[in-house]
Amino acid sequence: MDPGRGGSGAPVTEARGPSPAQADVEPGGPELSIVIPVYNEGERVEPVLRALHEGVATAKELIVVWDFDGDTTRPVVERLARELPGLRGHRNDLGRGVLNAMRAGIATARGSLVLVSMADGSDEPHVVDSMVTLGRGGAAVVAASRYMRGGRQVGGPPLKRLLSRTAGLTLHWFGGVATHDPTNNFKLYRRDFLESVTIESRAGFELALELTVKATLAGRRVAEVPTTWRDRTAGTSNFKLRKWLPQYLRWYFVALRGRLRGGPGRR
Repeated sequence: MDPGRGGSGAPVTEARGPSPAQADVEPGGPELSIVIPVYNEGERVEPVLRALHEGVATAKELIVVWDFDGDTTRPVVERLARELPGLRGHRNDLGRGVLNAMRAGIATARGSLVLVSMADGSDEPHVVDSMVTLGRGGAAVVAASRYMRGGRQVGGPPLKRLLSRTAGLTLHWFGGVATHDPTNNFKLYRRDFLESVTIESRAGFELALELTVKATLAGRRVAEVPTTWRDRTAGTSNFKLRKWLPQYLRWYFVALRGRLRGGPGRR
């Protein structure tokens, strides 16, 4: 068996390095790369992938990233890759965990725009084309926002909701961050911005906050579109509030300090 392919013959690639600059943008390739980190989603991933494939009109590739070959998501992706053009699996070899899965997906992405979306069905595919339009227009980061006018959040642990909303709104009003929802990982990034920063996140989903804060402090444009986020109805969330909260707080205070020191702030 070709080690770069799954048992069904669908392509599976491996991470080659942590920097997005290492991923070549192929002429005529997809404009948009959608990175989807997974952990044993199994058959639950199928409706999510179909919704992204059908609901996003922009020329795209779907990159599903798993940590190990025995992940139950892999055979589902390999089966669907025969049917859904642009879908491929990717094995993360940067180290286990959602942070490295996202980094590995970003590194292998071929598009000039890179979107991170979750495999639990919480994100809305129909807002992606609007996010792409803003990215084309120069926004370095485009957030799908639960907390701006027209957005909302359905379900989820009350404490996590309170902390997320509080952090987002205080950074918007007092930290100069141009989105109401800097912590949501459902975000689109321009490749030229990703290639200009070094990812310093150390734990998990704080990556979105780090990149949003860095774009703000660099004077890059940050934009947002409203979205409705719905908590997963099947499977188990891998969000670890107690473990990851200190990392969120790190970037929260970086943003506030940058504002106090006269950083660019909202534009």
